[in-house]
Amino acid sequence: MNVTVCGCGRWGSFLAWYTAEKCGHAVTLYGRESSARFQQLAQTRSNGMLTFPESVRFSSDLHAAVQSAQTVVISIGAQNLRSFLQELSEAECAGKTFVLCMKGIEASTGLRLTQVVRTFLPNIDLAVWVGPGHVQDFQQGIPNCMVIDSDSDAVKRRVVKIFESPLIRFYFGNDLLGNEVGAAAKNVIGIAAGMLDGLNKTALKGALMSRGTREVGRLIKAMGGQEITAYGLAHLGDYEATVFSRYSHNRQFGEDFVRGVPYDKLAEGVPTVTALLELGERCKVDLPICKAVDAVINGGQEPNQVLGSLFLRSIKREF
Repeated sequence: MNVTVCGCGRWGSFLAWYTAEKCGHAVTLYGRESSARFQQLAQTRSNGMLTFPESVRFSSDLHAAVQSAQTVVISIGAQNLRSFLQELSEAECAGKTFVLCMKGIEASTGLRLTQVVRTFLPNIDLAVWVGPGHVQDFQQGIPNCMVIDSDSDAVKRRVVKIFESPLIRFYFGNDLLGNEVGAAAKNVIGIAAGMLDGLNKTALKGALMSRGTREVGRLIKAMGGQEITAYGLAHLGDYEATVFSRYSHNRQFGEDFVRGVPYDKLAEGVPTVTALLELGERCKVDLPICKAVDAVINGGQEPNQVLGSLFLRSIKREF
């Protein structure tokens, strides 16, 4: 099996290594020629955490990389997906399976990432790969559980067969909308968790996790998905990796933000919170945690006061 991974960031690089080393496939890792990170990977065959086997080759030719593969994995920033897809044609993607290994919602439109793909490539086989896991843990041989979902059962089975290994136990998802929204929304909860850490209110993370899952579940249901999906691996199951882990970009962003420390890595929860609030308005669902995060990072409001007010809301039934 020839697999191309598009995106040479932390997760994309891991996926290329994992697919070659653990699944035994021939892998092409695509990155832009102008990317210093890609040049380092191509020259050293290492990113400082992982050393790539010989079955991984590097390419800065997107069209050649896509055309050479039966399966194409995309792992880039969610807000860059539209411009990335504009470079591809339906003809060169025909007959291939595409797998989105990224979490987010397009901020400018509120579209889920599979909806963005379908705008350009309406007929391809398409799946998402979501759930918990950090490169640093996988590198040490610590396994985890993740979800493959698609609007096609045959595509789900095919993708799991391609990528299964003892390091990752896959589950079949049965709610594509819910898994996409849940995976994106957990990054916003991660920012809120980091803010609590930065304000020395870490003890409130339990309440944050419980109420955050309820909030996201209500939105998923209103959008036409299954509320229970918020309690699965794509959202609640990913909280340890997002709400607590020192490797979480979103948690670290939130902590640094309230402490006034610059943060230069990608935190997908920042554009996602804008999209979630737009979806909440469309679906008439109150999203108090999302509103609080937005008020702090985009509204310039005082973090301690905003987050404190979340826990001083009117008394109501828990469920």
